[in-house]
Amino acid sequence: MKWKEHWDLLTVIALSLLLCLITLYSPENMVRKALGLVFVLFFPGYTLITALFPEKKELNNLERLALSLGLSIAVVPLIGLGLNYTPWGIKLTPTLTSLTIFNLIFAIIAIHRRSTAFEPWIPEISINKLKKELEWENSSKLDKTLTIILIITIITSIGTLSYVITHPKPEEAFTEFYILGPNGKASNYPTNLTVGQNATIIIGIVNHEHKNVTYYIQIWLVNLTWNNTTNTTIIHEMYPMPGWFNVTLKSIPVNSENNWTPEFEKNYTLSINKPGEWQVWFLLFKNKPPKIPPTPPDGNYAKTNTKNLILKAINGSIQSLKLNVKVKP
Repeated sequence: MKWKEHWDLLTVIALSLLLCLITLYSPENMVRKALGLVFVLFFPGYTLITALFPEKKELNNLERLALSLGLSIAVVPLIGLGLNYTPWGIKLTPTLTSLTIFNLIFAIIAIHRRSTAFEPWIPEISINKLKKELEWENSSKLDKTLTIILIITIITSIGTLSYVITHPKPEEAFTEFYILGPNGKASNYPTNLTVGQNATIIIGIVNHEHKNVTYYIQIWLVNLTWNNTTNTTIIHEMYPMPGWFNVTLKSIPVNSENNWTPEFEKNYTLSINKPGEWQVWFLLFKNKPPKIPPTPPDGNYAKTNTKNLILKAINGSIQSLKLNVKVKP
């Protein structure tokens, strides 16, 4: 067997393995994005077509090129569909591994079939070959013009697709803001207390804003009702609770491959000294907190414009969380 006759298939194998190494050790490398484009859109179809049609007479070069692109577009979604019904799912590592195995298997089959073919097809890249494939010498001026336009269109389309894939749209900027029960899960919240009883919750923040952010957390104790006649919220009492804090966090990327992990969590001790049905509001502000007027004589901010913070939290203008707490005497 003359290995130089299989340079194309050996290149496919080498580049597929190289992509795996780059993805493992340098996932942000630009080479990965460029190589990944060919890996997905060309290699699967090329190895499959070469394995199915090793003889030179079966297909010409242009037909092989077109079928390689078309079959790649068909094979990759089918592999993804199969992965969807496995425990691994459609994620980067399983998809990369599956496509690499596919390329390796059919490249080896293609090498074997080409070795036993009577007149094997071996790719040769040259201007004369291209002219012959296009029947350039015998073509009319119109045919030549249309061929040139077609080639320019294909190159432009590939270039545009390459740019879109290698320069993806930035991820949406957002902040995760959550509260957990004392056991660190979204359950067993302290919603029934007695006056003065201490209860613990966990406040969590994760920064996905693509920049460092200083977060300011305000905690308010609120008593409110809904007026069905006027369709308005009436705030009767609003008191600041102790434990306001701020924290500066670095932005971390969203990682769908690994298990979710918290960035910042803080235990907060909750205690209410008045009986009744209350709402504890946790308000989150980025980089600059709102100004709060001086404390009223009775401590009730419901009589000030500060109540608008709760109204904005209710309509979603402020990122916030709410805990309903019933306090018994």
